Amino acid sequence: QVQLVESGGGLVQVGGSLRLSCAASGRTFSRYAMGWFRQAPGKEREFVAGISGRNNFTHYADSVKGRFTISRDNAKNTVHLQMNSLKPEDTAIYYCAADSIPLMGTINERRVGYWGQGTQVTVSS
Repeated sequence: QVQLVESGGGLVQVGGSLRLSCAASGRTFSRYAMGWFRQAPGKEREFVAGISGRNNFTHYADSVKGRFTISRDNAKNTVHLQMNSLKPEDTAIYYCAADSIPLMGTINERRVGYWGQGTQVTVSS
C-alpha cells in the first residue's frame, strides 16, 4: 500500500521558517516527479513546488519563488519543503503529491497518483 505522510507543519510567526517533510512508503518514488500543493480556507488547491523525476529540476509558484525550496532524498524516499520568510497568505493545508507516471519533468495536478493527508501551516501576524 502506497502512503505519503507529511510532517513538520505548525504555527509560526510572520518571517519565520518551517520545514515540511513527506515520507513515502510502498513504492520507490526516485523516478517520479513529486510536489507540494496547498489549500487555504475557501480557496482551491494550488501548486506550490515540484521536483522532477528525471534530473531533479525544480519549479515553483511565483508566490513562493525565492522563499521556498523543494528537495528530495531518494535514499530515504522523502521530499522536503523548506519554507522561509513565511507570510500570512502562506497559511494553508499543505499536501505532498506524487506523479502517477515516471520520469516526468514537472508534476501536474491532473496526473497526481498519490496524495498525502495534509499538514496544517499557520502563519500568524
